[in-house]
Amino acid sequence: MKALVHVTLKPDVLDPQGKAIARASGSLGYDAVVAVRQGKLFEVELAGADEGAARKQLDELCAKLLANPVIEDYEIVGFDA
Repeated sequence: MKALVHVTLKPDVLDPQGKAIARASGSLGYDAVVAVRQGKLFEVELAGADEGAARKQLDELCAKLLANPVIEDYEIVGFDA
């Protein structure tokens, strides 16, 4: 089974990469871009078919490895069997 995990910076954490992308977008003529926040998307493949157990394992993995809980939030956005 595969799962997608979206990791983003917490709202109060400064995002210099996002600001640089927003500025560059404007200089390229994309004036509608007001702000950008960068993040990470992980595709994790898990053995087994029990979604509940997989979600619990993935939640632990996110908290311990994929996201820095001090500055980042994470969301498990989907499972695909």
